[in-house]
Amino acid sequence: MSNIMSYKGYSARIEFSSEDDCFIGHIAGIKDIVGFHAESVNELKKAFVESVEDYLEVCKESNKEPQKPYSGKLMLRLPPETHAAVATAAQLSGKSINQWATETLDQAAQH
Repeated sequence: MSNIMSYKGYSARIEFSSEDDCFIGHIAGIKDIVGFHAESVNELKKAFVESVEDYLEVCKESNKEPQKPYSGKLMLRLPPETHAAVATAAQLSGKSINQWATETLDQAAQH
């Protein structure tokens, strides 16, 4: 079971609040705070879509560029030994460091 929803490139983490007896979600990966809640899964899906659409509309009306979750660029500082080990693992798998790292990070993020 996944507790993540995605829409238009935005993702939200979903939790259940037993205190409030509802689902609560927040858009992840942006500095602006955008939240939503609902009592059922179907209502939650609608509330998430509405929150993204509202966020985009508010940004448009205020001439503010909506924050994008992530650019796809990631800079890492690694110890030289780790860099060498990554380069070797990538080469042995017949991939570039970027391809190897993307696949490895994607697999780790799925768990």
